Amino acid sequence: MKSIRQLGRRLGTLAVALSLVASLAACGDMSPRTRDTAIGAGVGGAAGAAIGGNGWSTLGGAAVGGVIGNQVGK
Repeated sequence: MKSIRQLGRRLGTLAVALSLVASLAACGDMSPRTRDTAIGAGVGGAAGAAIGGNGWSTLGGAAVGGVIGNQVGK
């Protein structure tokens, strides 16, 4: 069982790393406003998950963060 848990942890870490690389690569040709919206949504989603600990708080945080990020560069 220990080896299965280690494998799951390694696969999870790999998935997070690949997602991070893919998301950063996708931001290469974004406009500054679109980039700020994406950053705001990411930070808001992380904050919502940390504060609320469920999917709805993550979604709400991402939505609010996206709107704030969109309006910051105006």
